[in-house]
Amino acid sequence: MCFCVFPERHNKKGGLTMKAFRNVFLVLLVSVFVLGAMMPGQFADAADAPKKIVWKSSGHGPASDPSQIFHDDCCKAITKASGGRMEIKPFVGGSIVPAYKELDAVNEGALQMCYTCPMYNLDKWPAAGLISSRPGALAGEALRTWFNYGGGADLMNKMMGGYDALTFPGALSPLPEEVFFHSKKKLETLDDLKSLKARCMGDGGEILKRMGAATVIIPGGELYEAMKRGTIDAFEYSTLASNWNMHFNEVAKYVYISPARAPSDPQVFFVSKSAWEALPDDLKLLVQTTVDRFTQAQHEYLVYESIKAVDKFREAGCEVLKVPKEIEDALILEADKFYEEKSAKEGPIFGEIYSSMKEYGEAYRSVK
Repeated sequence: MCFCVFPERHNKKGGLTMKAFRNVFLVLLVSVFVLGAMMPGQFADAADAPKKIVWKSSGHGPASDPSQIFHDDCCKAITKASGGRMEIKPFVGGSIVPAYKELDAVNEGALQMCYTCPMYNLDKWPAAGLISSRPGALAGEALRTWFNYGGGADLMNKMMGGYDALTFPGALSPLPEEVFFHSKKKLETLDDLKSLKARCMGDGGEILKRMGAATVIIPGGELYEAMKRGTIDAFEYSTLASNWNMHFNEVAKYVYISPARAPSDPQVFFVSKSAWEALPDDLKLLVQTTVDRFTQAQHEYLVYESIKAVDKFREAGCEVLKVPKEIEDALILEADKFYEEKSAKEGPIFGEIYSSMKEYGEAYRSVK
């Protein structure tokens, strides 16, 4: 917009006369009013625009672990799909808090989301080991359908009551069965198991300890070096596909496979309850549906890649072997005793989750 001051409105010294000055001021005032009318609410909108929501989320593994990769990609997908309204910053396991303490960090407000294994929280909830890689657990498809439709997510939230954390249907990726053991030593009889020093987590570790194995807890990112140094003879960790990517073929000659110890390796997304409740409903739906898509995709990807990984391990010089039946049978028997004892002495939620999973497993197998 252009304003002109006519020559006759100047005084002899070249300045504006008082009358001309008032006219120019009036024109400017009217112009500001007109501009404000033409752009209603724009200044107010800029002031009242909601701030971008920023969350921090951590996986539990090293950068090369497929679970960590899927976690990172899921965070980036939510950020992109939100159109700038929300950003979830992904972090690798151990970079924000010590590995396996991710859920504690959610409760304390250092993280708003994490992707971790429930069994890493046995220090708080003995029942967390049930929805984990454990002997007698539900396998892949059955575990995810129990979690999504059979009340599993609700039972986990009930278990975590009082903690600033929650989960939801679609947040669990079951993953295919875990490798029973990567081992330097050959396992042929139950006595071979008793002489083994092995990294074992969760209830499976407790059960193997009852069977005579010397079990220790070591974060996944430290397993390669622990095997090289001779700290352990064997270890369990995730799927064939994940373990190939972590170069475990270089530290263990024998790869033992069996669904007996861990028919699935569930990992779960958790969010801060308070941060979740503060989200608008459309962003809640965005987070939940994106997480659902990525957890299912991770499961399918690792099923496919684990089949291919068998040949990769063999080509690298490893022996891929079935676990001897003597060891499998003894493990299942000991697991049944272990869970019956735990159900009798732990709080009600333990028996509630155990019974729910067991009943669903029996119903699932009856139609297969």
